[in-house]
Amino acid sequence: MRTSEKADALLALSRLEVQLTALRMRIMAAADDVAADAGARDVAAWLAHESRDAPAACRADQHLAVGLDTQWVRLGTAVAEGSVNLAQARVIARALDELPGDLDPDLLVQAEEHLVEAAQEYRPDQLRLLGRRILDVIAPEVGEAEEAKQLAREEELAWESRSLTLARRGDGATRLSGLLPDAAATRLATYLDAFTSPRQHTAVVPQHRARGQAFIALLEHLDPAKLPAHGGDATTVMVTINHDALTRDLATAGLVGTDDKITAAQARRLACTAQIVPVVLGGRSEILDLGRTRRHFSRAQRKALRLRDKRCRGDGCTIPAAWTEAHHWKPWSKGGKTNLADGVLLCSHHHHRAHDPRYSTERMPNGDIRFHRRN
Repeated sequence: MRTSEKADALLALSRLEVQLTALRMRIMAAADDVAADAGARDVAAWLAHESRDAPAACRADQHLAVGLDTQWVRLGTAVAEGSVNLAQARVIARALDELPGDLDPDLLVQAEEHLVEAAQEYRPDQLRLLGRRILDVIAPEVGEAEEAKQLAREEELAWESRSLTLARRGDGATRLSGLLPDAAATRLATYLDAFTSPRQHTAVVPQHRARGQAFIALLEHLDPAKLPAHGGDATTVMVTINHDALTRDLATAGLVGTDDKITAAQARRLACTAQIVPVVLGGRSEILDLGRTRRHFSRAQRKALRLRDKRCRGDGCTIPAAWTEAHHWKPWSKGGKTNLADGVLLCSHHHHRAHDPRYSTERMPNGDIRFHRRN
């Protein structure tokens, strides 16, 4: 076959497939007797069993078939002619189904005719958007009021169905999944993108990974003093660690109130973050030191660090000071002091590197920190 013949054949076959499916659906719409003879719940259940097709797909076909046969006759005719494909028909039928039940019948006809005509040039995803605003096109005076009602229904449903689950995978990671109202999701995305501005990053990182890191950074930047009281005190995370382990790279620490473990390096990094309280234990688990906010840089000190450093001091990093964390150049666990001379601003990425035992650090003459991966 020549190229032009292949192109013509593909288009013709696609049209024939639509017409053949339309014929099958017309028969489905009138095949209640088939289901009754077989004792099946409906013709979709019977067809799924006999053809070994997916039940959900057969039910969707039956729903559309009944709609085209009893309500959306113009749409059904266009599908039978092959001028509207099945994907378009599903979108159009759904848009028409969602129109107000008390809508003027003449407007309903106009909406159906307009969408069928639009299918000649628009894809299903484009028709979906048009379908949501169809009243604005055919009856603007009605459309605005109906849109407000629809948005109110959607917002109420989204609020009622909001959810958030945390599922431990057992490999050191937790799967977070949830459902949020669009407004809340947009707000969260805006906050996360403040940490992931592509103008501030030279390395190309997939958005889902960048936002994952940003979510962690967002949690670490929250001010617990502004959160609701929890357990009789301001919301605070406490980390317990043995004094000897605190000074070693290969050691573990525990999060109070859970069975979770973290590395000593992570505990030292968390100790640099405001309101993360390190509880240092002796040999018999006596509390040797209960870290308090005096171990953290004050607001005044952070302002001074921002004025001085202006950005993350990781070598070559351009993350602005507003997005950084204050780090003790000499860890407080090893005698470091909370003063400006011992403080340096690092972005979340480089702060993790500073506490990662796989990396060594070197203070450059200009005050930047260069990281080297250990062999």
